Amino acid sequence: MSTIPLVLLRPRLAVCRLPSDVPLPEWAWLGEFISFTLTIDELSVVCEERFVPPEIKTERGWRALKFKGPLDFSLIGVLAPVITALAEANIGIFTVSTYDTDYILFKEVSIDRTLAVLNFAGYSIIKQ
Repeated sequence: MSTIPLVLLRPRLAVCRLPSDVPLPEWAWLGEFISFTLTIDELSVVCEERFVPPEIKTERGWRALKFKGPLDFSLIGVLAPVITALAEANIGIFTVSTYDTDYILFKEVSIDRTLAVLNFAGYSIIKQ
């Protein structure tokens, strides 16, 4: 059982794919959750769904749970029990990590089931 609470973030999020050679888009900076990952193949942007222009290749309808942190780098296996519980319940996820903590994104259509699975697994969920 985890002693690290999870915080349910408010905004609906989108995962976007852009070419790797474009500048960071201005529209992505408008919300309270922004993550950029740049590789040689693509620029992935996770941001508030409401700010994404319709012409952008996007997977919409995500919500996020944040491990209440900051988490120490010496912690091992923080994500594994959450990922396992959700996988066993057939709930797809997308993860984002920062220096201080980890985020689990899941589709909003499965919010009730996701929260129930994690509560059953012993996680306390704090709603923002």
